[in-house]
Amino acid sequence: MSNWVLVIMMAIGGLAVALQPSINAKLAGKTGLLQAATISFAVGALVLFVLALISGQGSFRRSVEADWWQLTGGLFGAFFVTMTIVGVPRIGTTAVLALTIVAQLITGLVLDHYGVFGMRGIPIDFKRLLGVTMLLAGVFLIYRS
Repeated sequence: MSNWVLVIMMAIGGLAVALQPSINAKLAGKTGLLQAATISFAVGALVLFVLALISGQGSFRRSVEADWWQLTGGLFGAFFVTMTIVGVPRIGTTAVLALTIVAQLITGLVLDHYGVFGMRGIPIDFKRLLGVTMLLAGVFLIYRS
């Protein structure tokens, strides 16, 4: 996959992440909070399961070889989806996404700095810290408006 295709796919992913909380919040109005989060995950899991089978790559059987913490991603995803369903109606989609992005970037700085999970270590420097600080200022402006 070329870098341009990856950039386009990531942009589409960003669009999807922006749409998902509002869609799920509306669904929660009809079904309930946890029910909407469950439906969202079930639909996503079903689509991924079919795609995984069609692709013919990888192996579900090898999941038993994974360390326990490698199986926790779904827990974090479920928490995130549920919190966006709670947050969007109260503080708005923009504030929820801005807070989410800043929290991701701060966490990313720490993970990169320490090379967590065996990834390449990238030290926190002034430019990276300034960028996150500016985004924090943006969150403040968005949330206060």
